[in-house]
Amino acid sequence: MLAIKRKHLTWMVFMLFGVGYFSTMSNLDTNYFWKSLIIMMPIQIAAIIYMTYLNWSRN
Repeated sequence: MLAIKRKHLTWMVFMLFGVGYFSTMSNLDTNYFWKSLIIMMPIQIAAIIYMTYLNWSRN
């Protein structure tokens, strides 16, 4: 029987969250400028957290 590894399970959860998030944001009735900023916000926050983690793990 095929066992799902923890890494694969984490990627599946993130993928489901991302699909749900982007489908919800695409249905918003707002200005395209604000919609694009709202959509990119979690990606930017994740990048900041990742870069901070890399910086702290090196020290």
